Amino acid sequence: MRRNIFSDQDFIIYSENFLKNILIIFLFMFLAPVLFAQQLAERYAPFGEMFIPAFASAPFPHADRMNGHVYGNKTFSFQEHYNDSSVAVFIPKGFKPSARTNLVVYFHGWNNNIDSALAQFKLIEQFCGSNKNAVFIFPEGPKNASDSFGGRLEEKDGLKNLLNDVLNYLKEKRKVTSTKIDNIILAGHSGAYQVISFCLMRGGVTPNISDVILFDALYGQTEKFAHWIENSKGRFINIYTDGGGTKKESESLMNDLDGWKIPYLKTEEGALTTKELANNRLIFIHTDLTHNEVIATRNQFFNYLKTSKLRSIK
Repeated sequence: MRRNIFSDQDFIIYSENFLKNILIIFLFMFLAPVLFAQQLAERYAPFGEMFIPAFASAPFPHADRMNGHVYGNKTFSFQEHYNDSSVAVFIPKGFKPSARTNLVVYFHGWNNNIDSALAQFKLIEQFCGSNKNAVFIFPEGPKNASDSFGGRLEEKDGLKNLLNDVLNYLKEKRKVTSTKIDNIILAGHSGAYQVISFCLMRGGVTPNISDVILFDALYGQTEKFAHWIENSKGRFINIYTDGGGTKKESESLMNDLDGWKIPYLKTEEGALTTKELANNRLIFIHTDLTHNEVIATRNQFFNYLKTSKLRSIK
């Protein structure tokens, strides 16, 4: 006869520990987003109001990443990398609601997330410095993953659905008076090229997109950017490096523009003037900086926003 190795007391202790562990996991899952939102709100309080809501229209979770993603020899699990529907929504001090709201939508690149990108690239500081009367929106992408997939934002009306949810959320909080959209600036670094290209083609708000800003990000989907350039009047800024992997694709697009007889400005970053940024529609900027230096090292995000046609805070 086999003897039971657990006594009643052992079983009680085991059960108590098991329940404690379940409770800890439960609290982490539900309190972590609240603490994260509070942390960011406090960090950026000197500049304005930060909200971190979760929306069903956010890029993730998405059916195509329910089993995670494999890149190279590394697996990026669903739970760790594709289960966050957070969207950072920031309103700068002095913002004045109007009949239509201007929006700046930013996307991070590979192996990054909302928190790390905001801190590393001084995005809020640069956005506020530009003094634009706009709302800054930053949806979580593939979190800390080597992946360019844009989730729901690659689907038809994906960007429209997200922006509608954001504006309805802000209206409920009485931060805006209307859910109508004015102009939209799309900006992103590195692997963000893919989600931006799909937002241009099928996001549902293409007529409102006034600017596209690529920070060393033109790795592919170039035909989508070319289509937007040909069929819109919006400003296109592409800053590219020698070592980031985007130089060849940037030069290829410029060759296409030459063939189509579409004028553009090609310049070295050191020679670029504020007037040129403001008065040219298509701008290709070659820089001597490295891949991660192209957003904040010379206040590039600030400069590109400042010279946009978005209304300023009076």
